[in-house]
Amino acid sequence: MFSQFALHERLLKAVAELKFVEPTPVQAAAIPLALQGRDLRVTAQTGSGKTAAFILPILHRLIGPAKVRVSIKTLILLPTRELAQQTLKEVERFSQFTFIKSGLITGGEDFKVQAAMLRKVPDILIGTPGRMLEQLNAGNLDLKEVEVLVLDEADRMLDMGFAEDVQRLVDECPNRQQTMLFSATTGGSGLREMVAKVLNNPEHLQLNSVSQLNETTRQQIITADHNQHKEQIVNWLLANETYQKAIVFTNTRAMADRIYGRLVAQDYKAFVLHGEKDQKDRKLAIDRLKQGGVKILVATDVAARGLDVDGLDLVINFDMPRSGDEYVHRIGRTGRAGNDGLAISLICHGDWNLMSSIERYLKQSFERRTIKEVKGTYSGPKKVKASGKAVGVKKKKTDAKGDKKKSVAKTPTKRKSANRPKSDSLVSQDGMAPLKRRKPEAPAAE
Repeated sequence: MFSQFALHERLLKAVAELKFVEPTPVQAAAIPLALQGRDLRVTAQTGSGKTAAFILPILHRLIGPAKVRVSIKTLILLPTRELAQQTLKEVERFSQFTFIKSGLITGGEDFKVQAAMLRKVPDILIGTPGRMLEQLNAGNLDLKEVEVLVLDEADRMLDMGFAEDVQRLVDECPNRQQTMLFSATTGGSGLREMVAKVLNNPEHLQLNSVSQLNETTRQQIITADHNQHKEQIVNWLLANETYQKAIVFTNTRAMADRIYGRLVAQDYKAFVLHGEKDQKDRKLAIDRLKQGGVKILVATDVAARGLDVDGLDLVINFDMPRSGDEYVHRIGRTGRAGNDGLAISLICHGDWNLMSSIERYLKQSFERRTIKEVKGTYSGPKKVKASGKAVGVKKKKTDAKGDKKKSVAKTPTKRKSANRPKSDSLVSQDGMAPLKRRKPEAPAAE
């Protein structure tokens, strides 16, 4: 029960109003430590309830009588506009019985309207790094009195190239008393470096290893002969699987456009998202998907980061993601908040080793599936190593000069004749083009 936490009664009233009964594992672990003012480094899957895990302690810290605001007390940074909007809604829901005010700063919105909002000095400011820096550079944003800093989806912000922007904003909060960093994956060296720079003696909470992520999502692979065969499988899945909403991931813009065009030609309600789409198209696509006007989204990883859409229960990896963390984020779009989901990856000959690497990273074995209506000839490598990767053909060793080494078995060598030419080519008298030695013609057939 949330009553076990030492939260203000107004917050407990809001929690009851929202019908929150049992805290999730991440909430149970993080809220007591956050209430103590500890710096936190939390790894928890998307959809695990981590937003409430940092919002409730922040609101408890800020709660009090109505007063004139003179400075921003909390800064929450997120990688995408959509995630920032969702976080703002959560803050407003939990703070409904308080006098705490919050504001949103993201790209794609009127710059002057945002500047006017900043002049009213919200208690909690939520937004994306890029637009935050623009307002800071314009002299509209003062973060010197920020007490609590939250970096949510920190691994995504690094993947999207926000490392320098985030560090600049962190440096603008010199008087912060608490910093909390949340991510869905353990991340790499970049994230470890950020943790070392930003957090002060943090408590590390590993709520779930990657092998436990998305336990409510079935993960399958279907082998395919080539991309055209993959398209046939996608068509079959979208026509025969039971789903409310689906997302098809590709690694390139060109393939996303191609699949989208094919789906529209077949009268599917679909939309496409990739790096060439502007903010207006992105907002339109996500709004239509949320409202049900579009049932299928075709997207690249860059465009789909931070998507949070209710009812998204089917993910198809047309192309395998390039890393285990990217795979975790893709399938994190489905199976959220305990709902069932299905993630299907299409595997050609060239995808097998990458798929095996991701299986090892997750410490899982994907379910193999065959669809007889669109079955191909490729069913995986004939031989696999202990790692699960395909056994390749051994290449002949080369010497230092790059020439292929001869077989170990020695063969008798013929003595070279002093008059015998060294090759089948002779140099012409002018020293230019080589002349090929003429071979004797074969006798004509009788």
